[in-house]
Amino acid sequence: MEKEKVLEILRKTGAMLEGHFLLTSGRHSDRYIQCARVFQYPLYCEMLSRHLADSFKGEKIDVVVGPAIGGIVFAYEVGKELGVRSIFAERENGIMTLRRGFEIKEGENVLVVEDVTTTGGSVKEVIQIVKDYGGNVIGVGSLVDRSNGEVNFGVKFVPVIVLDVKSYEAQNCPLCKQGLPLVKPGSRNLR
Repeated sequence: MEKEKVLEILRKTGAMLEGHFLLTSGRHSDRYIQCARVFQYPLYCEMLSRHLADSFKGEKIDVVVGPAIGGIVFAYEVGKELGVRSIFAERENGIMTLRRGFEIKEGENVLVVEDVTTTGGSVKEVIQIVKDYGGNVIGVGSLVDRSNGEVNFGVKFVPVIVLDVKSYEAQNCPLCKQGLPLVKPGSRNLR
């Protein structure tokens, strides 16, 4: 799928936000990608999920897992495209875990998917869960990679689109220095 087509979908759905945002990682940015706005349109979600799934068709995958909340719908759709089970990990007392009777059987091949990757923290937590269960991480997929090429999961990493979006440590944020109000649009509370 061409980058311009993906950008068109992000823009058309209102998923690309501009302002002063607090990211899940704690960093600040002038742009935020709210993939939930894309996922509210099943046709777009299916198109993007199919594109990602096609990148892993040659691999033997038993289960797709994504971190809640952003990875739930995407994991489901990618799992559907691959014809495999999909589950999600979620936080319990601040720790990423499998709940609701979900499990990964020893030796299962697992694809981890996320909506947006910045530092890769949530994905790394899910990778550790997979390893703790004795599963094999085959790869990582993301709708948007905004890590500027800095994230490394130690396995094949396939984003649908790579966006060069600047982010700043809070103490060095030029947006804070301009006095712009800080918005936290994500799903995880940092406090």
